[in-house]
Amino acid sequence: MLKRRIAARRAFVLTTTMLTLLAAAPAYAELAADEEPITVVGRRPAYAEGETSTATRTDTPLRDVPQSVTVITSDLIEDQAMRSMADVVRYVPGVTMGQGEGHRDAPTLRGNSSTADFFVDGVRDDVQYYRDLYNAERIEVLKGSNAMIFGRGGGGGVINRVTEWADWSPQRELTLTAGQYEQYRGTLDVGVAMSGSAAFRFNGVYEETESYRDFVGIERWGFNPTTAFKLGDNTTLRAGLEHFEDDRTVDRGVPSENGRPWADSDSAFFGNPDASFATTEVDLLNVHVDHDFSASLELRNRTVFGDYSKFYQNIHANSPVCANLAGCGALAFGQVALQGYNSGTERQNFFNQTDLIWRTQTGGVGHTILAGAEFGTQQTDNTRAANFTGLPAVSVTNTTTSATGVISPVLQTNNQVDSDVGAVYLQDQLAFGDHWQLIAGVRFDRFALDFDDRRAANADFSRTDDLVSPRLGLIYRPIEPLSFYASYSVSYLPQSGDQFSSLDVTTSALDPEEFENVELGLKWDVMPNLALTAAIYRLDRTNTRAIDPLTSFTVLTGAQRTEGFELGLAGDISETWQIAGGYSYQDAEITRTTTAAPAGRAVPLTPEHTFSLWNMIRFSPRLGVGLGVTHQSDMFASISNAVTLPEFTRVDAALFVALTDTVEAQLNIENLLGEDYWSTAHNDNNITPGSPTVARVTLRTRF
Repeated sequence: MLKRRIAARRAFVLTTTMLTLLAAAPAYAELAADEEPITVVGRRPAYAEGETSTATRTDTPLRDVPQSVTVITSDLIEDQAMRSMADVVRYVPGVTMGQGEGHRDAPTLRGNSSTADFFVDGVRDDVQYYRDLYNAERIEVLKGSNAMIFGRGGGGGVINRVTEWADWSPQRELTLTAGQYEQYRGTLDVGVAMSGSAAFRFNGVYEETESYRDFVGIERWGFNPTTAFKLGDNTTLRAGLEHFEDDRTVDRGVPSENGRPWADSDSAFFGNPDASFATTEVDLLNVHVDHDFSASLELRNRTVFGDYSKFYQNIHANSPVCANLAGCGALAFGQVALQGYNSGTERQNFFNQTDLIWRTQTGGVGHTILAGAEFGTQQTDNTRAANFTGLPAVSVTNTTTSATGVISPVLQTNNQVDSDVGAVYLQDQLAFGDHWQLIAGVRFDRFALDFDDRRAANADFSRTDDLVSPRLGLIYRPIEPLSFYASYSVSYLPQSGDQFSSLDVTTSALDPEEFENVELGLKWDVMPNLALTAAIYRLDRTNTRAIDPLTSFTVLTGAQRTEGFELGLAGDISETWQIAGGYSYQDAEITRTTTAAPAGRAVPLTPEHTFSLWNMIRFSPRLGVGLGVTHQSDMFASISNAVTLPEFTRVDAALFVALTDTVEAQLNIENLLGEDYWSTAHNDNNITPGSPTVARVTLRTRF
């Protein structure tokens, strides 16, 4: 059955690709007649981005955005052969990627973990799955509290995917990748102007790969056609549909042993790989309307409907390796206990955002005024089977089992959650001459949640939160290429949590968690195409839950603080040398006891030091090399602070050769020096070993 599904999907992808190429061929021929050949390696990759419309909802130079923003461009994604958000954040200071139980993106931003602070073209994409980069124009990571722009959550930051859209420019690119562990991947990007008022673009991906991890495999595929129409001189309508599927083995890594990751093998799978799998299906419909009333007044509307289906099941390590019989309970020496469960999520999202942007001047002060509103509704169905019983322990000498245990017919979780949001916001960007700017904004959200627990009568809860999120930033530009800034912002997270799953009789009565970010920084265009950024910040998280020792009631007295420094560099050192990298220092700890940990504990997955540096050097128009290094100091696997992931340094390399004017070969080598390391974790006994040395070859043609 699985083989038939894979064959059908391959046939579908190939058929879609061929039809797209055939349909666009006449237009390509007409366009190509007037074009000159493209030299692939001879192009200058762009690692620095000059402006963004995401951080302020207005087109603003990054130098005038009073917060830390890291942009990973499509050229950097391409040169490093990135495929996932975990690849992206290696070069984003202040962000690490958690294991996510082997089936979802789970970043920790400035010491705050999240699975919901993801956005696509500025609109919420908050379901737990692994996102692909096949249709990404760039990835923007905005750090600090971001509720004024994005609404609830976003306490430590947000990650926004800016996708590729039809835009009347010719796009014709096919890439084929093959690598060790039977990795095969292909992407297609085709764009054409069908007329002066209509354009079309198609992005597609198919990937099938195994892993350095035993029994682990992935199959994913997706396509994203977009269209654009000019409805007169001042109005543009864009529409896009994305369908994406991801099927994979759920891999939760290795357990710990004596406070460190079990180190005997980077490939051993603990549990039952045949009963550990995840399937995800995503459908996104996007409609964008842009209208210019005049040169100073414009309207932007974004409507998104998302339909998500997710199911996963896993049988995984649930204890450390028994290294000393004292305290091992029923386990024998060298054994590991197992746990198993499954969970499903069905979610439908609908969001509509409308922004009115007015540029004007009063008394010598320039204004960019943003007035907007957002309305959205989400319906979520969650199920979870209780922990499987009867699972045997496994030994470090034989880490896998075929046992599935006994799955209870009574669901541990079975609920429906309906959430509605209505928001209005107002922001003004004021320019006082050439040197001073002020940005001030405020957002009001009404977030209503209804929780229907289907397991029992009278187990329904509801909560409505009125959230007021301010933002204030001051920018001083002493000279044109240099700016200093100070900013203050606040975000809130309702007690239902990132995924609405923690609402109960207690939490439904509690105020939201609060995130307060204070930041000082500078942004300096050292050279016209080389940007240096630096920031120091303090991020306080309050209203976290704690247990009152006298009454045993849950109270909101817990707190967490992250203080840090970030440094980023991206752009051109010279005509032939491009660079991207960053450094971060973070000190994140529990400052007042919470339900998770006492005061003084360090926040997990938040290394004190991280460093990354990627270099791309062209020796000639047809030959280039890349060399990158990433370093991460040790960090704790969980809030228990009982297991430490050791520090590591990894070196990556790449070689680029233009075989013809339109065909390029690219070799990427991951972990060139064969470093043994553990990259991340979900808890103390689900730890991901880093990849050994792996090579992959990509052929890219721009035709």
